[in-house]
Amino acid sequence: MAVSPLDLLDLDDLLTDEERDVRELARRVAADRVRPHVSDWYERGEVPVRDLAREFGKLGFLGMHLTGYGCAGATAVQYGLVCLELEAADSGVRSLVSVQGSLAMYAIWKFGSEEQKQQWLPGMAAGELIGCFGLTEPDHGSDPANMATRARRDGDDWVLHGGKMWITNAPLADVAVIWARAEEGVVGFAVPTTTPGFSVREVKKKLSLRASATGEITLDDVRLPDSARLPLARGLKAPLSCLTEARFGIIWGSLGAARDCLETAIAYATAREQFGRPIAGFQLTQAKLADMALELQKGYLLALHLGRRSDTAGLRPEQVSIGKLNNVREAIKIARECRTILGGNGISGEYPVLRHANNLESVLTYEGTSEIHQLVIGQKLTGLNAFGG
Repeated sequence: MAVSPLDLLDLDDLLTDEERDVRELARRVAADRVRPHVSDWYERGEVPVRDLAREFGKLGFLGMHLTGYGCAGATAVQYGLVCLELEAADSGVRSLVSVQGSLAMYAIWKFGSEEQKQQWLPGMAAGELIGCFGLTEPDHGSDPANMATRARRDGDDWVLHGGKMWITNAPLADVAVIWARAEEGVVGFAVPTTTPGFSVREVKKKLSLRASATGEITLDDVRLPDSARLPLARGLKAPLSCLTEARFGIIWGSLGAARDCLETAIAYATAREQFGRPIAGFQLTQAKLADMALELQKGYLLALHLGRRSDTAGLRPEQVSIGKLNNVREAIKIARECRTILGGNGISGEYPVLRHANNLESVLTYEGTSEIHQLVIGQKLTGLNAFGG
């Protein structure tokens, strides 16, 4: 009797009843609200961000691992399972939730004033307000320490000048968390997107994450009161800690894309006949399926271990790097291998496999490339900093 890839080791037994309930809720909303439409969204390069955000907000998925201000206060494992199920539908949809909750909301929740939290977080948790996170720049992706965006004092105000690139949710955002260099170091701001001098150009012609709104932000002498500054954000460690927070969701989410590809490939291989029998009955096909199922289960065990650690002792950055490096790298390998099993049908939008593979090309890059995570791990192993070397 055939079983689902994650049932080989009875991994469901490692979850609590509450965790399984949260997972099933996310699986249902993905099946009802995302799967029937996502191939069309991907083809058109459009996605109903606000409608999805409101729906996810009603379910408590936005900033769900945060406490207070309308946030659900869920565990890290529960949040991870939601990310897995949403990304099983599409990486772009999971990115909406990750950027909203783990980057924009987390930055305000962790580093903002009480007034900022009250102003933004309840509406963001409900999905009524959309947030984005502006760190990456056109010329500074993996090297945020040399960001070109500047913040200078002008009396009691701040003036921001520069630009940010590849910013998820930016075209529809109500608030942008913007990081800039000032005389005292890196500072962060919660910037209302209606502020004069703030503009966004939507990035089109993407071949990946097409069911996601991506923008380029221009800051043309944006004047802000000091009350817009995140008062507890001091130095580059502040935005980097936000990235660590967001990477945790990717560790889980990438598994969802991989699982969906593998389940699709198994279903296809058992139904597709060549040479008089299903291709799933050939040894080479079964070898591929076995190896992919093995990596998927190992990635799941890694994600669950990190989730349990996060809920008890917390996670160190290199631990998150291990999870992001391994799970995304293996997920994209699984997606590419599954495409070979589907043959020519693998490139058709009727199947999700190549869409997942294309999306994972972006997931492989954002929140730290594989090379960056290798260097984080290498530095922890050797005590030597190889960045820039």
